[in-house]
Amino acid sequence: MKVLKTKIKNLIIIEPNIFKDNRGFFLETWNKKEYEKFFDNKTEFVQDNMSFSKKNVIRGLHYQIKNPQGKLIRVLKGSILDVVVDLRKSSPTFSKSFSIILSSSNKKILWIPIGCAHGFKAITNADISYKVTEYYSPENERCLLWNDPNLKIDWDIKDKPIISKKDQLGVTFKNAELFK
Repeated sequence: MKVLKTKIKNLIIIEPNIFKDNRGFFLETWNKKEYEKFFDNKTEFVQDNMSFSKKNVIRGLHYQIKNPQGKLIRVLKGSILDVVVDLRKSSPTFSKSFSIILSSSNKKILWIPIGCAHGFKAITNADISYKVTEYYSPENERCLLWNDPNLKIDWDIKDKPIISKKDQLGVTFKNAELFK
């Protein structure tokens, strides 16, 4: 596998080895021994999630202030513009954002470290699978305003996005609860 560092501290892109033949292909989506060489700490996943989003849906930018989650994201079908914002005050990349296209065709996997907000825009109808290091905790969930002008995220919007009421009510970065 190929591991690529990003401009956000401990946020990594994993390009798995893909073994193809006339039957199809095989790849590893998680290998604790191999992946933890690149993670910022030991990782135990406690929950696997899958979501479907219609084209032009924007979800996020979500995070949990208590019981924060590390996330391992991949797309099973379709494509998304995946977005991460560093909320760790002690990080050299604090307040920076990063985006990448994840798709069923490029098969890239994104590791999002604890202390970052996460969201995405569905470029096409998309099935997303992700592993998390902590259980979902609705009382600790927070949401940054996806289009906060201070974050300068280019969502590449061509059509009117579909956004939940909860995500429309997100707070600006300036008013967000942050990590130490």
